[in-house]
Amino acid sequence: MFINSVEFAREKDYKDELMSFKEEFLFPQHTDGNPVLYFCGNSLGLQPKSAENALKNELEDWSKWGVEGHFQGKKPWFHYHKFLTDYAAEVVGANPIEVVVMNQLTVNLHLLMASFYQPKGNRYKIIMEAGAFPSDMYAVESQVNFHGYDYDDAVIEVKPRDGEHCIRTEDILKLIESHRDEIALVFFSGVQYYTGQLFDIKLITEAAHKIGAIAGFDLAHAAGNINVKLHDWNVDFAAWCSYKYLNSGPGNVSGIFIHEKHCTNPETFRLAGWWGYKEDKRFLMERGYIPEPGAAGWQMSNAPVFGMAVHLSSLEIFHNAGIDNLRAKSIDLTNYLEFILNDVIEKNNDISFQIITPGNSDERGAQLSLLTDKNGKQLFDHLTNKGVIADWRESNVIRIAPTPMYNSFEDVYRLGQMMLEFKLK
Repeated sequence: MFINSVEFAREKDYKDELMSFKEEFLFPQHTDGNPVLYFCGNSLGLQPKSAENALKNELEDWSKWGVEGHFQGKKPWFHYHKFLTDYAAEVVGANPIEVVVMNQLTVNLHLLMASFYQPKGNRYKIIMEAGAFPSDMYAVESQVNFHGYDYDDAVIEVKPRDGEHCIRTEDILKLIESHRDEIALVFFSGVQYYTGQLFDIKLITEAAHKIGAIAGFDLAHAAGNINVKLHDWNVDFAAWCSYKYLNSGPGNVSGIFIHEKHCTNPETFRLAGWWGYKEDKRFLMERGYIPEPGAAGWQMSNAPVFGMAVHLSSLEIFHNAGIDNLRAKSIDLTNYLEFILNDVIEKNNDISFQIITPGNSDERGAQLSLLTDKNGKQLFDHLTNKGVIADWRESNVIRIAPTPMYNSFEDVYRLGQMMLEFKLK
């Protein structure tokens, strides 16, 4: 039972065992000199206070050791990715051997599809969601073109039913089954960026495997947001960025997952690079690629240490908070936001919107998408002027992400009060 009052919100915060983690992040300041209400972690997470020292440590080692920093210093750069592996595996429910941090998201998606999109004969099609984030659409388009196919023929997009905004799981499963002899790859996001819908990764993977297809996922909006069990769900591959819910800085490094059944098989095709070569033989500079065991064998270039240092500082916070604890708070916090928004609609006749994110907590993460009317941008600008950072998506959607790592129940309450103050001009 929720109550739209500051006393209720503060009582929830008082009982919140994760509340102290908010103090580990830096908040932008509004023009009035107070911290903003930051509800945009689904686009760019806040900076951990520990990031500055993490970066300084690597700069100091560079100045002290020069090239010898690859083997000397606090965290030798030669195997820097290993410092992140265990924590990254915790976030996505993987075995450490199945995970490596490298490159950026779309680069990694291309590398993974090079390994796992292997069209043969009549089995060359890809099933994906309609309205996927553009980088996914562009990556898939170029991959099918590379293999000599046309997008309109080779890509089957699953759409919401008429009058609906989210895609029904039953429609996804039915479409997979109806094209069972044509599908090479089933590729979805974990959480749909626009609507905030959490896809049933486990069921989609099972349906793909049932027809002999590969199941891959873009977890850009899922990693650090929902409870993912990639190994247990038998997902073939996945990739994610680190700058949204994982709070690791703009454009920072990506992570990949390759299931153990694939990544420990040296016969699994991959585009090879020097840094993925077997570590104890890497400096022999010999012909013939021998991959490092596991997902690390997909590395191509040496680690971007400065970015990875920041990412490590954030992953350490996730390790301390616990992804299960964060998910539990996320459900409660997002449910409270939904309650507040519905209360606002009832009390302020100048506001009109529809929440297009699923109402079931099991079908969404830390995001509610508001489909507004023609006055939506005016409402968004009102919130911005009040010191709220949320996200506007054309043509008329406001995305609000109550991130459990650094958002509070009082933040949500205050957002509601600012919306109640909105008046049409």
